[in-house]
Amino acid sequence: MAPGVRLIQKVSSTRTFARIAPHVIPAMDRTVHRLTRGKVLLSAQMLPGLILTVRGARSGQLRTTPLACMPTPEHGDGTWVLIGSNFGRTGHPAWTANLLAHPDDAVINWKGRDIAVRARLLEGAEREEVWRAALAFWPPYATYQARVEREIRLFRLERRATS
Repeated sequence: MAPGVRLIQKVSSTRTFARIAPHVIPAMDRTVHRLTRGKVLLSAQMLPGLILTVRGARSGQLRTTPLACMPTPEHGDGTWVLIGSNFGRTGHPAWTANLLAHPDDAVINWKGRDIAVRARLLEGAEREEVWRAALAFWPPYATYQARVEREIRLFRLERRATS
């Protein structure tokens, strides 16, 4: 584990972090990502990250959101897991509703490359297995889940053929 990761995990589990981070981290990530033409995502220094672009569930307008992700090496370089923790805040993050509304029309920017993906909400035994892996990957997710009554949504993103 990289130096300082335990400290960051502890800090990221606090309610103060949950209030401040959603306003600071995505804005910082979007700016740096744009300035470096997709080469750098600051938050990815701690957790792997990607930029998700998907149509808004209600507006239909393209929405771009920097997100932490969990690459799934057992499926090669073609799948990722997104965890809708919303930093342990009560509501589901908006991007999860967007993926539910438009699962076949999303694009991620992964390590500077745009990749068309299909999203699938994980349920049942598959969700439980991935949730255990997510907790091993980033233990603060357990704190986030304990703080809210909703079940944190998990999505698997898979490459899709482009035309």
